[in-house]
Amino acid sequence: MTVSFVSAGPGDPELLTLKAVARLQAADVVLFDDLASGPVLGHARAGADLIAVGKRAGRVSMKQDHISRLLVDHARTGARVVRLKSGDAGLFGRLEEEIAALTAAGIGYEIVPGVPSALAAAAAAGIPLTRRTTARRVQFVTGAGLDGDLPPGLNWPALADPAAVTVLFMGRRTFPAFAARLMAAGMPPETPALLAESVGHPEQSLSRHSISGLAALLADAPAGNLPTLVLYGALAEGE
Repeated sequence: MTVSFVSAGPGDPELLTLKAVARLQAADVVLFDDLASGPVLGHARAGADLIAVGKRAGRVSMKQDHISRLLVDHARTGARVVRLKSGDAGLFGRLEEEIAALTAAGIGYEIVPGVPSALAAAAAAGIPLTRRTTARRVQFVTGAGLDGDLPPGLNWPALADPAAVTVLFMGRRTFPAFAARLMAAGMPPETPALLAESVGHPEQSLSRHSISGLAALLADAPAGNLPTLVLYGALAEGE
């Protein structure tokens, strides 16, 4: 018994790896995230059992322990199980909890890496994430803790480092408070920021701002449910 954790990338099926496609084509059961649905599931074989287990802010979602139990129960039947996760399975996807459930049940697993949405956003904007003289470090951080607010214990001096590029995941709602903390930690308000929504999907949207301008924009914006990234720091100019 082995479960394959397969990374779906940001949503564009052309960004799937060959190994991801092979696992999908062979699977009997696919438990998939909301952002990994759509065209990506077109690679699953006909007759495979497709089970939606995604979580989205503001929606009623399946609890994590239920998802883990489904993985274990389907694997125990001898079925070839794929757990399809959006982006890269190892980034902000609660992979560790699902691995723990499988390990406790004596079930093996493999991880198929994929294209993280942060890299796909930079590529869509036509910019690198690192720059030889001005951005020698990249950092990924979540903007939502377990309660949906800013996570406690964030390293604000590091996050306000003007010599780094930072990618904020799941931070659309909390970015105004996040930006205020950055500026309080010394980051200039005019620091460049890139708002990337629905990366890899037909409705993809990219827009340039300063961190203070983006904070003001999102503070007045209606609550949205689009997958959102904010890149800020020593960003290249791009196209």
